[in-house]
Amino acid sequence: MSEYSTALSEAADRITVALDALLPRADGPEKRLISAMRYAALGPGKRMRPFLLIECGRLVGADERALLRAACAVECVHAYSLVHDDLPSMDNDDLRRGRPTVHKAYDEATAILAGDALQTQAFAILADPETHPDAALRCELVSRLAQAAGARGMAGGQMIDMAIEAGEEREIGVITRCQRMKTGALIAFCAEAGAVLARADKETRTALEGFAHDLGLCYQIVDDLLDVEGDETLTGKRTRKDAGQGKATFVTILGVDGARDRARHLAAQAKEHLVNYGEDAKLLIQTVDYVLDRQS
Repeated sequence: MSEYSTALSEAADRITVALDALLPRADGPEKRLISAMRYAALGPGKRMRPFLLIECGRLVGADERALLRAACAVECVHAYSLVHDDLPSMDNDDLRRGRPTVHKAYDEATAILAGDALQTQAFAILADPETHPDAALRCELVSRLAQAAGARGMAGGQMIDMAIEAGEEREIGVITRCQRMKTGALIAFCAEAGAVLARADKETRTALEGFAHDLGLCYQIVDDLLDVEGDETLTGKRTRKDAGQGKATFVTILGVDGARDRARHLAAQAKEHLVNYGEDAKLLIQTVDYVLDRQS
């Protein structure tokens, strides 16, 4: 295992343990809901977004405990988004990370409630004084995550994605906007949160946000490529569904080679944002390579 893979795996384990402690226990008459929440949030996963938050925060000197709690909040939002994305009314997927999706393992109504509860759990974690003693700073984190997850962020991006899937939108500009909102907004929050917790200056925040925005779009283009070229045994989810639905993506518009070139260009731009940090940004630079070369 490479140094980077080890670092990612160790961070994932820390986040899973911390998240396990922050989620409610599955008991009482509502235990089915809580069981579904835990199934969604504690299942297998790379924990890429919380890893990014922690590493961006470390780069600028944020407190480790605060970073870990904020990382857990991000993972709750990410888990909720996957639960809802997989629903029959959205992407209608039966498999996620090699396991039945929540609405298959439980039922559709429970999956909706589990997603709702995971989203609210994220804000409960950020609002808690245990995350940071400064209430104004906690409010800034809550506000930024709300923006990243809402109508001008992840939820809005999903709405545009549904219009693209229906064939109503096929322009590359609309697809780019969709993915910057649907995928990129939460990744950008990970960089922003680390900077907020470190009380970083404007120049530092701009560099980290630029890095995260380019990385987020690169991630989505690679996702589109995996849908065309990926192996389901590695991706852990259904592939070739975009083409089957006639959906416009970076690949259908730019072609495989064009999409790959765009991903490489964005990866290079993402690294350029961190050039002033030198060796301290090594893990973040390696994250870019990991995203570009990922098979799952």
